[in-house]
Amino acid sequence: MTNKLSLIFKQGKSALLASLVTFSLMCAIVFSAQVKAHQIKAAITTVLFNQRTENIEVMHRFNLHDAEHAVKALFDKHADIMDDVTTQHAFADYVAKHFAILNSEGKPLPLAEVGYEVEGKHFWVYQETAEPPALEGLQIRHDALRDLWPKQVNTINVEGKGDIKTLTFADTVNLLEVSFKGHDH
Repeated sequence: MTNKLSLIFKQGKSALLASLVTFSLMCAIVFSAQVKAHQIKAAITTVLFNQRTENIEVMHRFNLHDAEHAVKALFDKHADIMDDVTTQHAFADYVAKHFAILNSEGKPLPLAEVGYEVEGKHFWVYQETAEPPALEGLQIRHDALRDLWPKQVNTINVEGKGDIKTLTFADTVNLLEVSFKGHDH
């Protein structure tokens, strides 16, 4: 009987040890994935055709962590995007200079800066322009942060003109197009 108990105890210790090793490996994998995920540089922009105002509204969302590193590299190693309005304004200006909307013939649409804000873990930059009549499509350039980080990915969702259209700026892509032909208001 003692031999059977010893065997069960030994098997129990082996099973417990195996469970602990498996748990430790899973924790290491999850932690590693979280670290790698944080290293991804990405921003999301929404270009919204607002039927009520007849404006094209642009909302850029940057991860605050990325924006913090960016302002230190772009402006000053002591720049503070969290609490310094001057730094926030400078970053919004930087974004505006690295983003453009053109009509399908390549003529730029003048974007007005509407504002910017820190919200949670994000920094937002807002722009808008009047929607031109008979707009057949857009050409868009979005280079913000891509001069700092070649792996930066800027994704744009165009909404309010039929199905949502998604554009992705990565690698050497500088200008992308979206067509509205065949779409009625």
